[in-house]
Formats: sequence, structure tokens, C-alpha cells
Amino acid sequence: MDPLVLIAAETAEESSKAAFYVAGGLLAVWAVAVSAVGITRPSFPDTGSPARAVIAITVVLVLATMAAAAVTG
Repeated sequence: MDPLVLIAAETAEESSKAAFYVAGGLLAVWAVAVSAVGITRPSFPDTGSPARAVIAITVVLVLATMAAAAVTG
């Protein structure tokens, strides 16, 4: 069988992993940002709405990354 046909068949079956890379990159940037702010301000996040917002954003980013991994995997 022609090697070009084999290469074409292999690349046609692979799905794009761009969604996973974007979601994972956003999660990594968020983790570094939250860590940096947490190190410089020990009271971060304050109780109440700011804490819930940080938790909600983190949960959304983790779920998006997991979903992208499952879909593109």
C-alpha cells in the first residue's frame, strides 16, 4: 500500500485537539493568576461573593477542560 495513503488515513481519523489546548491553557493561566494573587494577598479571596466567584470560575474551567479532553480524546 502507498505510504501517502497510510499517512492520509491516519491524519483523517485524528480529531482536532484545539479545544482541549485552549481550555487547558486557560485553566493553567487561571491557576497561576489565582496563585500569584493568593501569595501576595493572604486574605484572598475574601469571604462571600468573591470567594464564590473564584470557585465558580475554577469549576467551569475544570469542567470545560475535562469535557474537551473527553471529546477530543
